[in-house]
Amino acid sequence: MKYLLITFFIAQLGFAQSAFNFLRVDVSPRAGAMAGSFVATVDDPDVIFYNPAGIKDLSGVPVSFTYTKHLLDMNMTALSASYEFKNIGRFGLGIKYANYGDFTEYDEYGNQFGEYGAGDLALLVGYANEISENFNYGVNAKYVYSSIAGYSSTALAGDIGVMYLIPGERLNIGFAVMNVGTQLQSYIASEEELPLDVVFGISKRLLYLPLQFHVDFHRLNRSSEGSITSRLKSFTFGAEFTLSKVLKLRFGYDNEKRSELKVGSFAGLAGFNFGVGFNVKDYTFNYAYSSFGEIGALHRIGVNSTFSF
Repeated sequence: MKYLLITFFIAQLGFAQSAFNFLRVDVSPRAGAMAGSFVATVDDPDVIFYNPAGIKDLSGVPVSFTYTKHLLDMNMTALSASYEFKNIGRFGLGIKYANYGDFTEYDEYGNQFGEYGAGDLALLVGYANEISENFNYGVNAKYVYSSIAGYSSTALAGDIGVMYLIPGERLNIGFAVMNVGTQLQSYIASEEELPLDVVFGISKRLLYLPLQFHVDFHRLNRSSEGSITSRLKSFTFGAEFTLSKVLKLRFGYDNEKRSELKVGSFAGLAGFNFGVGFNVKDYTFNYAYSSFGEIGALHRIGVNSTFSF
């Protein structure tokens, strides 16, 4: 039963409704620990994967590398960095790569005669600047490539986002439209849509506690949902607790994943996420655990630092 569930999940990840659903997967351990509640973040280079406007307030040359141990043999890596050009704006780069492992190939008679692999790759270039004081915008341009068993598909996509900061309230408000684009080359004949995602979120730092809350509403573009309430069911919630200058604890909840990953009436810890971040000199190391209930769990690790030139 467990392997059937995993097979179903892989199908949903890679080939249901879109050939590029890997773009939705959280690769950042910090974001993953908070269930992907990251659209209103302004202090992490990986925000380029969630809202390009978020890179505007970064300083120096922030660089991040992350690795995700997914289900079975699946794994994902990502790299992000950005640099500010004086009087021009901040430019960012991002790479996201997914490897789904090796599969046994059979002919129509059930005879085994080889193996094949599958993988996805996204390369992006981003730009962010100010609209006015404390009001930023950003855009990404993406090239996306997907392959399986000798077949491949490519796409061009873009992201656009805005970020409004209220420093006196320690409040950030973010909005992003992700993965707007078109397929250039389809796997065989039928063209597939990109995983368009409209996201709104806020991030609030409490005044008297070292605690920051994040709340995001995803997939606001889904026209199949009837009421406003049903559209808002794809929400995520995250919290980051700063214990010291060295250590941070994180927690996240994904409402939609918890609903989708139920087996009968049992969900276990599906949809719940936990993580930790700790600083060693000029480097920050992050880890996240994300439960998929009966299917298994994801583990993410990453390191980031800021360099000066």
